[in-house]
Amino acid sequence: MKTSAPTFSQQHKIHFSECDPAGIVFYPQYFVLFNDLIESWIDTLLPEGYHGVIGARRVGLPTVHLEVDFKAVSKMGEEVWLSLDVERIGHASLTLAWACTGTDGVVRMSARQTIVTTSLDTHKAIPIPDDLRQAIESAAPAAEVRAREH
Repeated sequence: MKTSAPTFSQQHKIHFSECDPAGIVFYPQYFVLFNDLIESWIDTLLPEGYHGVIGARRVGLPTVHLEVDFKAVSKMGEEVWLSLDVERIGHASLTLAWACTGTDGVVRMSARQTIVTTSLDTHKAIPIPDDLRQAIESAAPAAEVRAREH
């Protein structure tokens, strides 16, 4: 079990717009929250940020696999921590572990996500750009790094 700090985390207050009529997070909203977290993370890794990768470079970061466990509810107005860890860095993909944890330490939901880097012109997989790979490896030195295919 991992005991070190996550690769990246942010505190978040659960908003009304993220909840269903019962006042708890409507589960698809977690996917929006974690996509925003990935965007914020890449913004800290590269000078041009997420927008530069997607917009200027035309490198896509689609999800190709997702496993999710919902463990407890998150209610409107609560403060939670959204965190991600890099588990694996491959040639053209990476696997992230997410968690939404209440300030009480209770994990609300967790997930594993595999992202593939693609060309937004051809929609085919491409190698992770070198500067992004280096930044991710520096941010997550404990991640499993798979040998690059040539």
